[in-house]
Order: sequence, then structure tokens, then C-alpha cells
Amino acid sequence: MRTSAATPQAARRTVLGLLRSRPAVRRQARPEDRGEASANPPTRPGDRSPINPFRDHDPAPGRGHAPAAPCPSSSGGGPAGRDEDPGASAREILRLAVPALGALIAEPLFLLADSAIVGHLGAAQLAGLGTAGTALATLVNVCVFLAYGTTAQVARLLGAGDRRGALARGVDGIYLAAALGVLLAVAGTVFAPRIVALLGATPAAAPYAVTYLRFSCLGLPAMLAVLAATGLLRGLQDTRTPLLVAAVAAVANTALNWTLVYPAGLGIAGSALGTVLVQGAMAAAYCAAVARAARAHDVPLRPDRAAIRASLGANAALLARTVALRIYLLAAVWTAGSYGTVALAAHTIATNLWLTLALALDALAIAAQSLVGRDLGAGHRARVRATVRRMVRWGIGFGVLTGLALWAARPLYVPLFTPYPAVRAALMPVLALAAVLQLPAGAVFVLDGVLIGAGDAVYLAWAALACTGVFLGGLAVLRAVDPPHLAAGAVGGPGSGGALTGLWCVIGVFTLARWVALALRERRDAWMRTGAAA
Repeated sequence: MRTSAATPQAARRTVLGLLRSRPAVRRQARPEDRGEASANPPTRPGDRSPINPFRDHDPAPGRGHAPAAPCPSSSGGGPAGRDEDPGASAREILRLAVPALGALIAEPLFLLADSAIVGHLGAAQLAGLGTAGTALATLVNVCVFLAYGTTAQVARLLGAGDRRGALARGVDGIYLAAALGVLLAVAGTVFAPRIVALLGATPAAAPYAVTYLRFSCLGLPAMLAVLAATGLLRGLQDTRTPLLVAAVAAVANTALNWTLVYPAGLGIAGSALGTVLVQGAMAAAYCAAVARAARAHDVPLRPDRAAIRASLGANAALLARTVALRIYLLAAVWTAGSYGTVALAAHTIATNLWLTLALALDALAIAAQSLVGRDLGAGHRARVRATVRRMVRWGIGFGVLTGLALWAARPLYVPLFTPYPAVRAALMPVLALAAVLQLPAGAVFVLDGVLIGAGDAVYLAWAALACTGVFLGGLAVLRAVDPPHLAAGAVGGPGSGGALTGLWCVIGVFTLARWVALALRERRDAWMRTGAAA
């Protein structure tokens, strides 16, 4: 009897002991109790606290350390994990996308302020600024891979728990950008007259364009370093600092340029010099922040040549993607110009509106780069899937809203762009197409950001080249069906508007082709490579 009575008591003690020990085991497994809450991305669906790696310290020195093992409970590739993980929350996406949008809007203010200041010097100076500005904008758009590639690599390392490795990769990216900037600065200074001539500057505007371009080339190392540093901060889940730096720089640029152009009497050279000085200050601010973080995490500030060469090789595919997309834009402008002045004027208005709306979509793409890279680094495949689904829905929804706004508000903004009836008549059907194409464009921007964040640059390069080939083939068909010499006259013949509509139909085919190529890739798992290395 004594034995039978002791058995339940012992069993109860055993059960109570197990129940008391479980919370202790769970607390030991939680990363925040190990002091790692800021190092790794949240592993619980409800945890959306922002990551601030600049304030964390790792005990072990070195340029990088072994990545932390991904959490098996969140990485789930099975159906159950896919259903349970809600992905990045709306708040987390907006925390990255909204400041990124502000920074993207602030950047064009540099050239806009220059235009307003230089415009009062004369028409020739303004035309020269326009020519040089086109060359610089093309360069920046081509070199944006420095930001995108750095974001993806840094976010992946951060997600894997390798904060020092993430900072080291960012430092190497800044060195690469600065070195590339020096080479481009020398080339731009030497070949400035030829570049200006290729862009078709008039004899009156050419000297001013050359002057502005040569002075601006002095700031290329700083400009490209800013791109790489911005990518580093985005990868560290910080888009607020780039917004703050860009906003302050835009205000300072306006004040300094006006001072150098007018009170100092430097003319258009003063406008370029002021921008160069502000770009240098931006680069210095970024580099100081990165240096502080590097010292806090025992990351050497000396360049790692092997890592820089590897980074250059990894970014080569992103460069090919960017160049292919730039060819599409330039070919569209060239084709519109071949159909006369009216077609070119209407196309310029439509393209500027399209690119302005694209800033908001690009902000979503930047958030996708950062979130996807981080979560793949941590091994959270189910979380990535859920985040991608949510962000694609957002992109499509935002595209619908912007398309409706673009079409509904046309009576308000079209008169601001042009008073000429012929240009307005050519513009209206193009705006209808541009409004409809906002829907697929929203998906394209988000999926492009997703695959960039995943490090799937090789596929993106081939897809961009293939889609650009489709676009060029469409242009060849358009020119065969509607030859430019029949459509355009001195000011734009009666066929120029129809030809421009045909051009935007080809642009629509290009956009849909990109959507198909990116969506087919996203539906598979080949791009979802987890861990610190893509």
C-alpha cells in the first residue's frame, strides 16, 4: 500500500518539475536573453522591432565570424510553416519603404534646384545644364548596382547573424565605389567634349555643358560612395538615415549653389562646384557613421582586395541588367524623336510622369531587397514566401491606384506641361496606356526587388537582356509598319500621334514580358538560397 501511494506522489512531483523547467528552457533558447535581439531578424511572427546594428557589440574580434544557425522553426519549407508564418508586417514594410521614398524624392531635387538657379543665367546655360545632367543621370542609373548589390549582400549576412561580416562587406563596397568613381571622373573629364557632342548639344550650349560636366566629374567618387553607403544602411534595415542625409543635402545644395553662382560670380561652374561639395559632405557623413560602426564591431577599415574583386564579379550581372534596362529607355526616346517634335514632346511628358510614379514603386522594391535578403540569410523561407505575396499584392494595388490617379487627374496636370493642342492630342492615348500599365509595373518593381535581395542577379541580367531584345524587335516592327519619314513632318505630321501610341504599345509588351519572366522565376524555389552566401 505504501508503494502504491508513493507512486502517484512521485509522478505528480515529476510532472510539476517538468512544467516548471519548460519556461526556463524556452527563455534560454530565446535570442534576446543571449543579447542578440538586435543582431538577428525577428524569429517570431509577432516580433517586428527594428534592428539597429550600429549599437551592438560582439565579443569576438575579427573581420567576420561564423554565421548564426538559422531558426529551424521559422525556416519551414513545408506547408504548415508556410501557412503559419505571416511574413513581414505592414508596419515593417512601411518602416523601410516610406523613408526610402522620401530619399528617392529628395535626390532629383539636386538637379531641379540647379535648373532653377542656372535658368536665370540664360537659355544657353540652361540647355548646357540639361545636356550635362542627362549624362550624369545616365551614369548614376547605370551605377545604381552599387547600392542594390550592397543591400542584398549586407542584408543576407545580417540575417545570418554575421553583423561584422555585413559591415565588412559594406566597407568593401564603399572602396569599390570610390575606386570606380575615380576612373569615371578621369574619363569624364577627358572625354567631356565628345560626350556633350554625342548628346546633341547645340553650339551655344556645348561650352556650358562641358564646363558643368567637367566640374561635376570631380564629385563622382563621392557620389558613387554615397550609393554604396546607402546600400549598406538599407541592408542593415535603416532607411531613415539616408532620408535625413538626402533632405539636409538638398537644402544645403540649393543655398550653396545660389551663393556660388551669383554672389561669388562663378556662373554655371559654381552650380556644379556647389553640388560637388555637398556630395563630398554626404560621403564624409556616411563614411564617418560606417567607421564608427566598424570600430564598434572590430571590423578593419582597410580594403580587402579579394573581397572587392569578388564583389565586383557579383555585381557584374546587376550591371548587365541595369545597362539592358537603360538601353530600353534610350531606344524609346530615339524612336519617339524619329517621329517628329510633337511625338518627342508628348513622349517626354509621359516618360517623366511614368518615372515619377516609379519612385513610389521603387521604394517598395528597396524594402523587398532588404527584407528578403535578411530573411533568406536567416533561413526563413516560409517567411520570405509570405512577405513576397504581401508585397506583390501591395505593388499591384498601388499600381491600380496610381493608374487611376494618372488618368483621372489629366485635366489638371496636362495644361501645366504643354499648351499646344497637337502635343495634347498625341499625349492622351499614351496616358491611357500608361495608366493601364501601372498595374503590371507595380508587380514588376516588387519582384525585381525580391530577386535582387535574393542575390539572383544572373537570372535578372538574362531576363532584362531578353526583354530588351523583345522591345527592340517590337520597335523594328513598328518602324516597318509606320515608317518615321511618313509619320513625321517638320513639327510632327498627322501620323506622329498614332506612331507614339504604337511605341507605348511596345513599351506595354516590354512591361508584360518582364512581369512574366519575373513571376515565373518567383514561383520556383531556385532563387531561395538560404544562408550567408547567395
